[in-house]
Amino acid sequence: MISVLLDQGLAPRAAGLLGARGISAIHVSEMGIADAEDAQILEAARQSGRICVTLDHDFHTHLAIAGQGNPSVILLRVEGLSAEEQAQLIASICIQCESALFEGAGDLR
Repeated sequence: MISVLLDQGLAPRAAGLLGARGISAIHVSEMGIADAEDAQILEAARQSGRICVTLDHDFHTHLAIAGQGNPSVILLRVEGLSAEEQAQLIASICIQCESALFEGAGDLR
């Protein structure tokens, strides 16, 4: 099963909508790390075996500087989507790129 961690900036409600689509999802606010630094959010995703989903371009920089390809990070480049639209886009990416995401793909858009 695909598991994702949704960063601040994404709708918390999208997590529940993803769950209804068979994707285990949690929002950073549910983990109590909504105000955490990007590196801490990446570490939380790594520790929990989740793919990080973000609107923040800095996540890939943190992975590159650390020389890590894990956790996978999905960078959404479309802002202003409703929770439903976010969930639909994230689910589509997860389904289409499932094997690459499990391998630790650092840049899928």
